[in-house]
Amino acid sequence: MKPSADQPKATEASKPKAPESKPASKSEAKDDLKTLPMPEVEKKLGSSPDGLTQAEAEKRLTQYGPNEIEEEKTNLFMKFLSYFWGPIPWMIEVAVILSGVVRHWPDFFIILLLLVANAVVGFWEEREAGNAIDALKAKLAIKARVKRDGKWINPPAREVVPGDIIRLRLGDIVPADARLLDGDSVEVDQSALTGESLPAEKKPGDPVFSGSIIRQGEIGALVYATGENTYFGKTAQLVETAHTVSHFQKAVLKIGNYLIILAVALVAVIITVAICRGDPILSTLQFALVLTVAAIPVAMPTVLSVTMAVGARLLARKQAIVSKLVAIEELAGVDLLCADKTGTLTQNKLTLGDPFSVNNIPNEQVILNGALASRADNNDTIDLAVLGGVKNEQTLKSYEVIHFMPFDPVHKRTEATVKGADGKQFKVSKGAPQVILELSANKEQVKPAVDKAVNEFAARGFRSLGVARADQDGQWQFAGVLPLFDPPRVDAKETIATALAMGVKIKMVTGDALAIAKETAKKLDMGTNILDAAALGDSKKEETPQVAESIEKADGFAQVFPEHKFHIVDVLQTRGHIVGMTGDGVNDAPALKKADCGIAVSDATDAARAAAAIVLLTPGLSVIIDAIKESRRIFQRMNSYAIYRIAETLRVLFFMTLSILVFNFYPLTAVMIVMLALLNDGAILSIAYDNVHYKHQPEEWNMRMVLGVSTVLGIIGVVSAFGLFYLGERVFHLDRAHIQTLMYLKLSVAGHLTIFLTRTRGPFWSIRPAKILWAAVLGTQIVATLIAVYGLFMTPLGWGWAGFVWGYALLWFLLNDRVKLLAYRLFDPVKAKPESDLTPQIAQRAYQLYEQEGRHDGHAKEDWEKAEREIREPISHK
Repeated sequence: MKPSADQPKATEASKPKAPESKPASKSEAKDDLKTLPMPEVEKKLGSSPDGLTQAEAEKRLTQYGPNEIEEEKTNLFMKFLSYFWGPIPWMIEVAVILSGVVRHWPDFFIILLLLVANAVVGFWEEREAGNAIDALKAKLAIKARVKRDGKWINPPAREVVPGDIIRLRLGDIVPADARLLDGDSVEVDQSALTGESLPAEKKPGDPVFSGSIIRQGEIGALVYATGENTYFGKTAQLVETAHTVSHFQKAVLKIGNYLIILAVALVAVIITVAICRGDPILSTLQFALVLTVAAIPVAMPTVLSVTMAVGARLLARKQAIVSKLVAIEELAGVDLLCADKTGTLTQNKLTLGDPFSVNNIPNEQVILNGALASRADNNDTIDLAVLGGVKNEQTLKSYEVIHFMPFDPVHKRTEATVKGADGKQFKVSKGAPQVILELSANKEQVKPAVDKAVNEFAARGFRSLGVARADQDGQWQFAGVLPLFDPPRVDAKETIATALAMGVKIKMVTGDALAIAKETAKKLDMGTNILDAAALGDSKKEETPQVAESIEKADGFAQVFPEHKFHIVDVLQTRGHIVGMTGDGVNDAPALKKADCGIAVSDATDAARAAAAIVLLTPGLSVIIDAIKESRRIFQRMNSYAIYRIAETLRVLFFMTLSILVFNFYPLTAVMIVMLALLNDGAILSIAYDNVHYKHQPEEWNMRMVLGVSTVLGIIGVVSAFGLFYLGERVFHLDRAHIQTLMYLKLSVAGHLTIFLTRTRGPFWSIRPAKILWAAVLGTQIVATLIAVYGLFMTPLGWGWAGFVWGYALLWFLLNDRVKLLAYRLFDPVKAKPESDLTPQIAQRAYQLYEQEGRHDGHAKEDWEKAEREIREPISHK
C-alpha cells in the first residue's frame, strides 16, 4: 500500500490507480505528504472533516492493502527439512548410514523411521504452537479511533487507510503515519523508533509516525501512509515474539546438557572397551550412536513448546492473553503481587455522592461546572460519573465547549473553555483537590474547610475531585468537592484470601489518598499498614535497609505516582521477591517491564499492553489468580517431565554400560533402542495435557530435589533390570536372544510406568491422570507388547513371558512408589509451619474448604472463621 502524490480523491475513488513502480517516486510522494501544507494534503488524500465513507475506505483497503508489515512466511517444506539439520539429526543420520553400510536393513529402516517421526512430530507441534500464538496476537491487535461517515468507530488498526481521520489520546500507539490536525500540541514518545530519550512536542500540521506513543494530550490526525510505506517501515508490534529464555527453561536445558555429556561419556567407555575386545568397529559405532540418540532428550524442546502453547491457550480461555510465553513460568514463582485498586480491587463503576461546596454555591452548580470540564466521548469512568450527576441533560446543551484540555498524569486535572447561552466565556477545571486548590485565588480562605471535607470523604471510602471556575476576570475560584465512590468488587475479598492461601501476598497500589486506601484495605481484609508513597524515593534512590523493610512489610501504597511503582518493584526484587505488577496507563509501562511478570489490566492503554507480559481482557483479581494457578500447573508438568527424563536416561545408560562392561553382552539391539525412544518420545508429549495439582506456594526450581529423586528412581530401575536379567539367564535359563526381547519389553513397560510415579509427589493414585496421558501410555505399551510377543525385528517372546514381564514391572512400580516417597522426604522435606504464625495455615485451610464445597462469591468469611477454629482450638487444648 502506498499513498502517493497522485493518490485519487474521494470523487475519483472508483478509478484506483496502481502504485508507481519507481522506488524513488514512492519515497518522494510520501515525503511530499509529510511536508506539504495541510490543505494540499487533505486535497490530495481526498479527505473531509467527516472522514472517509465506509465504502471509500474499503476500496482503499483493497487498493493499498492492510496497514501492517507483511511477515515473511517460512516455506513449510523448508521448515520441515530443517528438522533433519542439527547435531541430534546428524547423529541419527550417521546411524542410518552405518546401518546401510553393514547391511543391517531392519536397523536401517527403523532408525530412518525414528528420524522421520521426530521431524513430523516436532514440525506439527511447533506449527500448532505457532498457530496458538497467532490467535493470541489477533486478540491483542491494536484498535484505532477512526472517523467514518461522520461517526467515530473502532476498527482494527490494520484497516486504517490513507485519508482516514483518527483520534490520538494519552497512551495510544500511533497506528500509522499521520499529520496532526487542529488542537493543542501533544507530547510524543518516539524512543522505540529514534532512540530519543525525551518525548518530542508535536504541533498541528506536524507528522507523527507509526509506532510512537502519545505521552500527553489528545488530538485528531490525518493518515497519509500505512503499512510498508510508513516512515519507519514497520508498525509497532504489540505482541513480542520474545526469544528470551526463562529461569526454568535454563534449568531444563542444563539438565539436557548434563544428560548429553553423561551419555557421550558412557558411550565413549563402551566404544573403548569394544575396540579393546576386537568387536567390529562399524557395528560398535552404529550401536553407540543409537544409544546416544536414545539417551539424549530429543523430545525436550518439543515438550517445552507444546506445554507452553497449551498453557497459553488455557489462559486465553480464562481471559488472560500471554504475550510472552516465558511469563507463564515466571508467574508460577510470583510471591508478591502489586495490584491497582481501581478496576482490580474495586469495580471501577464510580457513583457521584452529595457534593461539598464553598461560599454557598449550589450543589447543582458545582456538578455542572465539573460536567463541563468532562468529556463523554473519552469514555472515562470519572467523566461519565460526573456527567451522570447532571439531572437535566438539556442544561449542558446550552453551553458550547470551545477548547478542552484532557487529563494527564503531570497536571492531574482537566480544563475547558466554555461559552454560555449569554455569549460570555468562562473556564472550568476539575482534578485532584490539592491541584485545584493551588490553582485557586481563594485558596487560603477555603483550604481548611476543603481539607476537612476531603478527609471526611476519604474516611468513608470516597475519592474527591476539586472543581474550580474562572470567569472573565481570569481568576480561578474554588467551587467545591465532588465525592466519587468506587465499591470493592464482590469477589475481591475472597480472591485476596485465596491468593494468601496460595502464598501470594497482594499489596494495594493506588493514587488515592491514604485514608481512602486504608478504608478500602480494611473492607477487603488486606491489612491497613498502608505507606504514603510521597515519602518514598524515585528509581535512582537506594533506600536504607529500614525503609526497604517497611516497603516489604507494607500492605499497600497510597498517593502513588508511576515512578513510585518502578521504585517499589525494584526494592521488592532487591529483597529477593518475585514480583507481579498490574498497570493500565502509559506511565505504568516502565514498572510493567521491570516486574518479573507485568500484567496489563482490562482497558489498559496500548503502551501498557505492549510493555506487559500478560494482558487481561476482564477486570478484577480473580483472572490473575486463575493465571497463577495455571502457571503452577504448567510448572508441575515440566517438573514431572524433567524427573522422568533424567531417571529414564540414567536407567538405560547405566544398564547398557554395565551389561557391556561386566557381562560382555548387549542386552538390547540397536533396533530395540530406537523403538524404545520412538514410543517413549511419542507418548510423553501428552504430559502437556495431564491433570496436576498446583502447589499452594510459589514455585522455584529445586535442582537438589529433581536430581535426587530422579537419580534414586534411575538406580532402582537399573537394579530391577538386572534382577530380571538374572532371572532370565540363571533361573529360567533363557538364551541371549530371548533375554534381549525380555529386557526390551521390561524397559519399555517400566519406563512408561515411571511417568505415573514422577507426575505426583504423593502416592501414584493421589491424582488421576488425564485420559490423553493414560491412552498414550497404554497405547504405546500395547504396541511394545505386541512387538515383543510376535517378534517384530526381534525374537518372539510369547504371551506367557510378556505377562510375566508386566507382572514383574508392576511389582517394581509399586515398590518404586514407596521409594519415591522416601526420596522426597530426604531431598525435599516439608517443613512444619511455626504455630506463632498461623495466618498462612488458616488461609490454606480456608481455601481447601472453599474448593471442597464448590463455593462461589460471598462465603470467604465463613470459610476463614471455620478454618481458624479448626486450627486454633487443638492448639488451645494442648
